Amino acid sequence: MYTFSNRLKTFSIALIIIGAIGVVSGFMTSHKSFEDVEAMLAVEASHGGAHAEEATHDLAPAHSVTTEANGAESHVDSHEEHVKHVQHQLANRPWAAIYVAAFFFFMIALGVLAFYAIQFAAQAGWSPVLYRVMEAITAYVLPGGLVVLAIAIASGTIGHYNLFIWMDPEVVAKDKLIQGKESYLNLPWFAIRGLIFVAGWSLYRYFARKFSIAQDNAPANDTSNFKKSFRIAAAFLVFYIYSESVMSWDWIMSVDPHWFSTLFGWYVFASMFVSGITVIALIAIYLKSKGLLEFVNDSHIHDLAKFMFGISIFWTYLWFSQFMLIWYSNIPEEVTYFVSRFEDYQLPFLGMVALNFLFPMLLLMNSDYKRMPWFVVMSGIVILIGHYLDVFVMIMPATVGDRWFIGIPEIGAVLLFAGLFMLVVFTSLSKAPLLPKGNPFIKESENFHY
Repeated sequence: MYTFSNRLKTFSIALIIIGAIGVVSGFMTSHKSFEDVEAMLAVEASHGGAHAEEATHDLAPAHSVTTEANGAESHVDSHEEHVKHVQHQLANRPWAAIYVAAFFFFMIALGVLAFYAIQFAAQAGWSPVLYRVMEAITAYVLPGGLVVLAIAIASGTIGHYNLFIWMDPEVVAKDKLIQGKESYLNLPWFAIRGLIFVAGWSLYRYFARKFSIAQDNAPANDTSNFKKSFRIAAAFLVFYIYSESVMSWDWIMSVDPHWFSTLFGWYVFASMFVSGITVIALIAIYLKSKGLLEFVNDSHIHDLAKFMFGISIFWTYLWFSQFMLIWYSNIPEEVTYFVSRFEDYQLPFLGMVALNFLFPMLLLMNSDYKRMPWFVVMSGIVILIGHYLDVFVMIMPATVGDRWFIGIPEIGAVLLFAGLFMLVVFTSLSKAPLLPKGNPFIKESENFHY
């Protein structure tokens, strides 16, 4: 039986507090006055910064003398619109930072939930010794999903449409394309879909956990609860395939309502799947280092590392397929998605590809390295950083544009949700024995060697 140590609990609570302070600080400092933004743009123009050319173009007319009244008025209007646009981007930053971090930790739990269901549906014999770790991680699905949905809805209600422009009536009134999607992209229907999906994922997790615990306490040769777990896992995977795709369209892709990709659901799935498997490996290695999970051997770690390697390659295949087809066809309304990321997010965009493909390939290709816990931990940290950047690059360009930076709001949001994730996961881990001894495949799993 695992005991959630006071030291780890204190550490997770400290992360939450420090992260919350950073997030609050981000919100308090993000609202700049018109004059402040105007002065900031003037400084950028005078120092020849990254935004200097644009700032100069928009600032110069406001201070020049022209003999044409209409031209002068047009220049002033253009200047004011640009300053207000930058003002809104800066206000969006803490919303986007907290949304990226919230979704990142939620998608880890949702990826593990899918992996857990697949193990039951496939009646896998190698993985039952890891079921309690998976069940603990999936405990975050309900609070994590509700938090992501709450941030999204709050950004369009108490916020000023900081994440999803289709929530802004003024934007919709001027945008024919968004008007055509209004029957789907509207706040009530968005919220209802989100609640249905979170409820479906959470109900499966609740009953799967219930049957797993009940199987431990069942009489010998009674596998009725295992059979129930098998049936609901198979049914859940059908629901998951549909709900995960629609969720990725709603919660991620709709920040860019003028752009779409039919591959996007699979792309997000690959990211959450490899992130979830990576966290299973990291927690298993941590528990094993504490003298727990003695029934988890090098072959289990090796297989988790194989999944980390294989799904990283799968993610790269999907990333390149989406990128290549859009870039090659060069259709303006499609290619603009990658143009903005190449121009304004080149470092995180290309860095994310390197972290998610090159590093896992180089670090985990060798079979022997997959059996070395410290090597798997190092690879896992690289993978998680890479997929955080993946979510960052999916959200930030549509919300803060070229005004992005990884600073106090972003780091604070990561610490906040890392602390919450640890608190939920390790609390759940302490609620049941680490070995699901009633599982009919448990002996096969304990004796698994590759």
